[in-house]
Amino acid sequence: MLIRACVQDDLARLTELTIDTFRPFFEDFVGPVLDGLVLTTLHADWRGDYRELVPTLHDPDRHKYVAVAETDGLIAGYVAWQADLARHHGEITLLAVDERHRGDGTGTALCEHAFADLRGRGTELVEIGTGGDPFHAPARALYESLGCVPFPTVYYYRQL
Repeated sequence: MLIRACVQDDLARLTELTIDTFRPFFEDFVGPVLDGLVLTTLHADWRGDYRELVPTLHDPDRHKYVAVAETDGLIAGYVAWQADLARHHGEITLLAVDERHRGDGTGTALCEHAFADLRGRGTELVEIGTGGDPFHAPARALYESLGCVPFPTVYYYRQL
């Protein structure tokens, strides 16, 4: 596996990978909440949201970085992170791994790559957010295996 910095030519594949990764979350977990109201109100164009977001993730001038993992010349996954140098704080903002590479160490390698970069920038604390639903269980297991400590947060929704 080769881990390298993101380049402009990667953006279409990263966008596609992000949409493929999170499709089950939006369709199977968010979709049914309050008879679809959460999806249609907050995430009606979630694919479009990712199409806008992914190109903004890598901006080194703003301390935002993306690294991709390649296996056999194909992108197997990517990680995006940002650093707040003044606060010595970093955040993993997005991790997406192709389903064919989940469980093979790609996610671990990508996170460790981002951690090493952040450590090199003087970061003392890194934050990674994920969901508490069944879709995100593998992410929670990965982050805990990397020594991350969960901090419980709960969101409630109510139809008006």
